[in-house]
Amino acid sequence: MTLIDEAVENGARREIAARTLGLSGRSLERWRRRGAEGGDRRCGPRTVPSNKLSEVERQRLLTIVNSGKYRDLSPNQIVPRLADEKGFYVASESTIYRVLRAEGQMAHREPSRPAVSKRPREHVATGPNQVWSWDITWLPGPIRGTFFYLYLIIDVWSRMIVGAAVNAKESSDLSSWLFVDSCRKQGLDPNGLVLHSDNGSPMKGSTMLATLQRLGIMASFSRPGVSNDNPFSESLFRTMKYRPHYPSRPFASQEEARDWVDRFIEWYNFEHRHSAIRYVTPAERHHGRETEILERRHQIYKRAKRRHPERWSGKTRNWNPITTVRLNPQLKDEMKKAA
Repeated sequence: MTLIDEAVENGARREIAARTLGLSGRSLERWRRRGAEGGDRRCGPRTVPSNKLSEVERQRLLTIVNSGKYRDLSPNQIVPRLADEKGFYVASESTIYRVLRAEGQMAHREPSRPAVSKRPREHVATGPNQVWSWDITWLPGPIRGTFFYLYLIIDVWSRMIVGAAVNAKESSDLSSWLFVDSCRKQGLDPNGLVLHSDNGSPMKGSTMLATLQRLGIMASFSRPGVSNDNPFSESLFRTMKYRPHYPSRPFASQEEARDWVDRFIEWYNFEHRHSAIRYVTPAERHHGRETEILERRHQIYKRAKRRHPERWSGKTRNWNPITTVRLNPQLKDEMKKAA
């Protein structure tokens, strides 16, 4: 009780302090009502249950559930199978669960253990053409169930679309061609560039991987089925498909789809003021014009505050450029382990 009171005085929550000592909040309150004398009042069971499994029965149960035939099954499956196939009853489902829990065997056991994918490595961009992200989305075609495939590459730091193509199929060859063409248009030596994508076949096909290796590209991939690992591309697709001018009907042809995508890219790169980069356009940031624009904007806000200070409750909006962008930033726990 004294330890808990000291912890609370130093800012800890009473429930967490009690839990640390193995107490529940209700036990703590019950002890306080009865007085603090008498020390630890946890008694635990005074007698051994008469129907408890013997050590021999316990080991027999563990041998059965860990055998090759039953180790992939839950206790709910094991008990009736033993009755049907072996003609005996070893223990109830709840007893088997209790024994497995006590033995630390409630996790998946081989070979049924599911594949575990680690979070992708964090990549940090401090300027354009350091980290790119790309993905493929479907555009509805003229026949129900048919689609055109839009390949888009975005610069993570500036949010500028640096490569795009509309094709009739998904292909590692087409992905490789688009990446090389995008580097050429940017006048970029891609050695050392990070290219992030999901785990689709066009991203991990032999032609694409060979191209990346030849050019010295660091390939980065999302975990299977985790779209949040590729947030920049996913956000770009959402912006595109929620545009007021996104067609409400399918595209009549591949050429029509390409024309619409070209207009969208023109708007997105050169007109759209992106909220994540202080409302400058991706092209302004990509080509180094954002500092001048944001400084001019900051001076305008300062003059407005001087004219009417009563209309401002605090500082003017922060128009400092965002210098660092992180793709899949490390979690706090991961950072502590790395340290």
